[in-house]
Amino acid sequence: MNSHYETERIETVIVGGGQSGLALGYHLARRGLPFVILDAHQRVGDAWRNRWDSLRLFTPAGYDGLPGLRFPAPRSSFPTKDEMADYLESYAAKFRLPVRTGVRVDALATDGHRFLVAANDLRFEADNVVIATSPELLPRIPSFASELDPGLVQLHSFHYANQSQLQPGGVLIVGAGNSGADIAMDVVKHHPTHLSGRDVGHIPFPINRVTGTLIYPLVRFMFHRVLTVHNPIARKIRASLEAGHGLPLVRVKPKHLAAAGVERVPRVAGVADGLPVLEDGRVLDVANVIWCTGYRPDYSWIDLPGFDREQTPKHTRGVVEGQPGLYFVGLNFLFSASSSQVNGVGRDGAYLANAIAARHATGAHPAVVRA
Repeated sequence: MNSHYETERIETVIVGGGQSGLALGYHLARRGLPFVILDAHQRVGDAWRNRWDSLRLFTPAGYDGLPGLRFPAPRSSFPTKDEMADYLESYAAKFRLPVRTGVRVDALATDGHRFLVAANDLRFEADNVVIATSPELLPRIPSFASELDPGLVQLHSFHYANQSQLQPGGVLIVGAGNSGADIAMDVVKHHPTHLSGRDVGHIPFPINRVTGTLIYPLVRFMFHRVLTVHNPIARKIRASLEAGHGLPLVRVKPKHLAAAGVERVPRVAGVADGLPVLEDGRVLDVANVIWCTGYRPDYSWIDLPGFDREQTPKHTRGVVEGQPGLYFVGLNFLFSASSSQVNGVGRDGAYLANAIAARHATGAHPAVVRA
């Protein structure tokens, strides 16, 4: 890192101003601990605003609030992505959380005594750093995508907003998880639509206001209390997610896709003459391809011992092993199946705030391990 920039000293730097970073900030503020939240977006909540237009949360509003502030909507309703974004912005304002927007962290290193954080032309020294950005940062697209005809429109779900981005003709959606199914239901209104990918299963009851009120409390209990890292079934689910396998379909079910006219097809195996080829040998003559193939972590900006640029380091409930003062929050199964959900980050944030408070009480510095 260049040393000619003025360096700001702050006890805790939180990287990421989404629901995970805000929930942790709430708990740190309640304990009177100094911190700053750095967020690359221009407004709090933009990570939600920038997702596809028709996206709605899978959990009822009664379970979508962060600590200290309920979600301002009927408990059994399912908020839109813009309502969620506005809620996060109002949350940060209500509790006066020190969020600095438009600040993208470029590097995290150490001088052997404290963590060094570089963000644009800003520099910070910190005793603690919490990585609260999504672990899924870079779109995962198969290498053979580059062999497709350049005349085809190709989008990853990360960049998909609505069908106006597509050209006339058929659409192939690759990846039959929740994102692929949701986008297929949007696209099929205007285009012949094929959905490729393995069957990930589906939740056997409908997600609507009635079931949201009657059944979701049980689902919440399972996700929050039963499926924790101490449960062998939960550990298998976590391993499946880390391998890139999607969760069962929640809102859109196979019968909905069929009724809407979405054609389920086998997985994509490669390319022939610029067009996608399925595992059964069929060539699909489509004009658009939307990759709903997930994401991969990107930790290339972290220059600390033991960090793989595409792998989360070992941790216990977000406390990184071998790096005192370094934490993660918002990861899949950080502690339970709810850890990456809006209704689960509050508990994880409280746990990490207690860990940071304990270090604060002892006056501990990172004692960072150097390579």
